[in-house]
Amino acid sequence: MKSSAKIGIGKRVALASIAVSSILAVLKITVGAIGHSASVLADGFESAGDVVAAVAVFFGFAIASRPADEEHPYGHGRYETLTGLMIGVILFAAGIGICYRSLVGVPHGDETPAFYGIWALLVSMISKSVMSAVKFHYGKKIGSAALRADAWNDFVDILSALTAMTALGLTLLDPERFLAADHYGGFAVGLFVIFTALRVGKETSSRLTDEMPDEEMMAAIREVSLTVPGAVGVEKCFARNVGLQYYVDLHLEVDPELTVRESHDIATEVRFAIRKRLDWVADVLVHVEPAPERPQAAAPALLKKGRESPRG
Repeated sequence: MKSSAKIGIGKRVALASIAVSSILAVLKITVGAIGHSASVLADGFESAGDVVAAVAVFFGFAIASRPADEEHPYGHGRYETLTGLMIGVILFAAGIGICYRSLVGVPHGDETPAFYGIWALLVSMISKSVMSAVKFHYGKKIGSAALRADAWNDFVDILSALTAMTALGLTLLDPERFLAADHYGGFAVGLFVIFTALRVGKETSSRLTDEMPDEEMMAAIREVSLTVPGAVGVEKCFARNVGLQYYVDLHLEVDPELTVRESHDIATEVRFAIRKRLDWVADVLVHVEPAPERPQAAAPALLKKGRESPRG
């Protein structure tokens, strides 16, 4: 799949996320405020943070779609990854705010929340389940760190809504004993958000610091390289992420008796083969190395020399 097609998919998913999160944020904040439910209100503010995150994802894809230029010879793909890191920062700040707001209201919790807050949370759980599945699917399909980060955000939204629903249910079940449970439920929602922020930050930071892809992906690069006639081996192979794709540095071993032109032609074929068969590779820089003498080839000569040696 071409990079432009991946970016198009990412934009459409981000727009859908903006719409869904906006509706849920308005619904839960309104219900939480009118129904005097701290946990529903906290979940509503968390959804408001989702809107900001989804907008960031959309603009991240928009910037990543720009072609390479003199200042950015590898393209603008890392802006998409940087967007994922921004989502982590936004979530971390939102989580702290939610925790603080929920605990501040505990000493003054003297109104029983309304029952209809549960329906708002139920709608949120169903909507976020669908959005999380969609983002995980397309995030993996197009290799987007930002979409996967937002998918984890939605997944935690499901857990936070369930926590808020449990806390609200306890308060409604026995207001005299569990009136503060609704506020503590909001605090738990904040903790979920903070945990998600740390996970997202770890994943996106690893990409921004040029962490190598997994062994399966690296093995695929080596396997494709050795299908080209004339490619004897791969001495070194490195890859770094640039958003939705990877740039590869490959040290290719060829017959040392080949001419420079012949070696260059083999390297070019390897580059094209990798780009054609592995759509997650943006480009390949191939460095040609002379293949070392194999032990199998050297063994007969050593054996012959040993036979000719005088016995002691």
